[in-house]
Amino acid sequence: MAWRFALRIDPVAFDDPRESFADTLRVIDPLAPALPVGELSAQRGDGIFESLGVVDGHPQEVGPHLERLAHSAQLCELPTPNLAQWGAAIERVAAEAGEGESVIKLVLSRGVDGGASPTAWITLADAPDNARARAEGVRIVTLDRGYTLDVPGRAPWLLLGAKTLSYATNMAAIREAKRRGADDAVFVTSDGYVLEAPTASVVLRFGDRFVTPTPSAGILHGTTQLSLFAHLEQRGFATAYDTVTTAQLAQADAAWLLSSVRLAAPVAAVDGQPMAIDRAFTDELNAYLLSPRD
Repeated sequence: MAWRFALRIDPVAFDDPRESFADTLRVIDPLAPALPVGELSAQRGDGIFESLGVVDGHPQEVGPHLERLAHSAQLCELPTPNLAQWGAAIERVAAEAGEGESVIKLVLSRGVDGGASPTAWITLADAPDNARARAEGVRIVTLDRGYTLDVPGRAPWLLLGAKTLSYATNMAAIREAKRRGADDAVFVTSDGYVLEAPTASVVLRFGDRFVTPTPSAGILHGTTQLSLFAHLEQRGFATAYDTVTTAQLAQADAAWLLSSVRLAAPVAAVDGQPMAIDRAFTDELNAYLLSPRD
């Protein structure tokens, strides 16, 4: 990504009632050193983040992203973020975006090892060119996540529903998918249930019914998926959260990987088996996802 703008945030208490947070936001050089070597985000991946799509200067789904940031903070026992402050920071950064597609990234770290306060920053970058993935689709492989469907409920300390900075496993999964001749991966449980992609939600179509794996399985509740389901319901389609088997993934009439920046990428193949792509319908979905959404 081409980093274009960055702010350092001085976090305030979650219930700070001030009307302006301008004095807590400091512009920094996005290409210059900014963190001390003892920063736990770099040392241990001990922090959380959110990535927001920005279209023609409009940050998409700010509210849902901030709610998920607060949820991740709660799971990770980080200080509760002041959502009004983070909203002000997003507004400030989005003003620098201009036309086209960009991405805003929010980061909240536990801070310096032994320190008393968290570290927070926000960046703006050009979004990758996702035109090919949206038009031609992505080939995926299923990869065992290494646990059964009931583990998230039995082991909350694994933080499986939090969007943490610890993405080494996710990136390793994408590299493994590419070694197998695919573009991306979808994690499945050891007992055969679909979870999510390393950086995206999974949505399946069965006739006029759209299904995504239930978030109670320890996966992220996708903000783009939430918005898309609301749109589909308005168009008269049925939507559902359900347990989805690996077999059902391959049997679906169509499938998509959904994320805030790539948007809707149709699945072209699962483990080497081709899937049908409805390009016209996918174009309609992406036209909606590229429209201003709050």
